[in-house]
Amino acid sequence: MPPAVIPPLPSDADLRRLVNFSSADGRIWLAGHRMLLVHAEALGGLRRELIQSIGAEQTRRVLMRAGYASGQRDAALARQVRPNASVYDAFSVGPQLHMLEGAVQVTPERFELDLERGTHLGIFRWDHSWEVETHVRSFGPQDQPVCWMLIGYASGYVSAFMGRPVIYKEVACCACGAPHCRIEGRPLADWPDGEQLARDYDADSLLVRLEDLQSEVETLRSTLLAPADDLGELIGRSRAFMQAAMLLRKAAATQVTVLLTGETGVGKERFARALHALSTRSDKPFVAVNCAALPGELIESELFGAEKGAFTGASAARPGRFERADGGTLFLDELGELPLAAQAKLLRVLQSGEVERLGSTQPRRVDVRVVAATNVDLDAAVAQGRFRRDLMYRLNVYPIRIPPLRERPEDVEPLAQHLVRHFAARHGKRVPGLTDRALDALRQHDWPGNVRELENLIERGIILALPGQQVDVDDLFPTLPQRSAVTVNAAGALERGAPADIDALYDQVQRQGLSLDALEDGLIQEAVQRSSGNLAAAARALGLTRPQLSYRIGRVRERNQS
Repeated sequence: MPPAVIPPLPSDADLRRLVNFSSADGRIWLAGHRMLLVHAEALGGLRRELIQSIGAEQTRRVLMRAGYASGQRDAALARQVRPNASVYDAFSVGPQLHMLEGAVQVTPERFELDLERGTHLGIFRWDHSWEVETHVRSFGPQDQPVCWMLIGYASGYVSAFMGRPVIYKEVACCACGAPHCRIEGRPLADWPDGEQLARDYDADSLLVRLEDLQSEVETLRSTLLAPADDLGELIGRSRAFMQAAMLLRKAAATQVTVLLTGETGVGKERFARALHALSTRSDKPFVAVNCAALPGELIESELFGAEKGAFTGASAARPGRFERADGGTLFLDELGELPLAAQAKLLRVLQSGEVERLGSTQPRRVDVRVVAATNVDLDAAVAQGRFRRDLMYRLNVYPIRIPPLRERPEDVEPLAQHLVRHFAARHGKRVPGLTDRALDALRQHDWPGNVRELENLIERGIILALPGQQVDVDDLFPTLPQRSAVTVNAAGALERGAPADIDALYDQVQRQGLSLDALEDGLIQEAVQRSSGNLAAAARALGLTRPQLSYRIGRVRERNQS
């Protein structure tokens, strides 16, 4: 039975709209992933150096694995871009992206695919392969096919598209004298030499083994260096974070009282738990108290305990937090909110190591390490009479400042990736990670809420992301304005597009009778108001630099005065 006639590839207009050239900041995007325009000669030079350094066989495997990873990335777009298309049209995203990315011209010659049965036969003709051009230029005609990255891309794309291993083989190559390159693909089990073909993608080459060994060394090193608590290691690699972690490790081996300072949401309790886990008290209780969350009349009984009948409602004797933490660590969070009366009793406990329950005159010996935390300036609180000077000196023996997230931008990406895995597991959702555009937006954010804000954003992004799709910037920041971008038209030229909802905005401007100046004034004022007067943040929201925004604010004032 002759094979079915292959229909022409569908229009690639939907794919071209995904390519955005952001010349203002020097970046190119493909559906949220950062791309590069690189000279083919430069890639050819890298290929040549790899072959001369590690040999043709190892270079072939390295480049095939790189292409495989690229194909897997593009396969994630197929269902996202064409969710309601036929299998053929959805599948065509891969070949069309391969052409749009400048890798090779693809012509389908035979296409059979049944997702339910897991069967596939694909035969494609390739013309103008960049790998043929660069390889032959460097090494002349060849006896074996040389389209290594391209064949890896095809195998990675179809494997990810079908959800099962599929191997493509280059059965003809222009580098070997053929008029066209030709590839043929089948599921792994349908190839007689499938196991041998699959070995090209196994992580067993010399370079991969060396890379794995280096990764293991780095993992062991980070395990030894990174403090951790019962929720796992604290994530960070910035200089500011490492400084705080070093101070924490040095304090862990001692019994010194530690004062953790920093803004709300920086993770002071995580640091306190890590200190406890690293200490000799790790097998004893860790008791946390939020001083700001306890009513003033109950703070003393909560901290120091109460005897039966000590106050109305005390129907039985009850140990306080100090007694419950005996032998372990007591974490006093939001210490700056502690009332003065409770501060005096806390000072006595720290000095004597004894507590007296309310309603009792019998002191009880406790062995507790106190870790305090506050986001209040204790020096200012002392000057205002809200905090005891002697207690501050007693607690401030070993201060550790935990830096806010805006001072450690290098930590945003590893924190975000860790949180994606954490919340994806919690919500039972398969999410492969974050797009490059989402990571870029996270790096640009000011993080007034610090790590806690990042946790909330990532959890919301996990919930909003489609199953199996990466978290994109719209999932994290749904209210960010859409910006026009330079994209590629059907003729291959660059043109500036407009936001998808520009027509609705135009209709609204017409209905309200707004002038262009009035619209600009309103947008600027709204951006400044939403950013609480932070001009840098307002400028980013409007896609301007800070000087550009300052200039426009000056024009707004001039128009209002005239």
